[in-house]
Amino acid sequence: MNLSYRKAEKEDADLLVQIYNEAFYDDYIRYGECPAYGRTREHMENSLEKYPKEIIYCDDKAVGVIAVEVLGNGEYYLGCLCVIPQYQGKGIGSRALEFMLDQYSDWKKITLITPADKEENVNFYTKKFAFKIDGTQMDGNVQLAHFVMER
Repeated sequence: MNLSYRKAEKEDADLLVQIYNEAFYDDYIRYGECPAYGRTREHMENSLEKYPKEIIYCDDKAVGVIAVEVLGNGEYYLGCLCVIPQYQGKGIGSRALEFMLDQYSDWKKITLITPADKEENVNFYTKKFAFKIDGTQMDGNVQLAHFVMER
């Protein structure tokens, strides 16, 4: 399995929407809402300005996205790490997060949010990468967990 990453450009908006819709469909069904699902091309183009995205390729097929907001002073917000369902469980997300940590080697603090009841996400971030949960909040009918990793 050969993984590579390519910086997303505005011309990639349709591809990004497709990846997000595949990756977040189950969340949309589970919660009845999901801000990452059903985005428009225009919304994705605007999102690219705030959250630079890397498209994750597995053997030349686009299978996921990692998006990071640079907050400054070694602080980063992981806005999205998603892999389409048929490629999940193969280490792609782990390798993408390691790629991100290498890209932003000056990191001191990384934060992110994910639904608190998604055990696979909670375990991924806490057990594989030593993130800590530092609080929760409600977003509509979804309880979100706030994660932080510091060094």
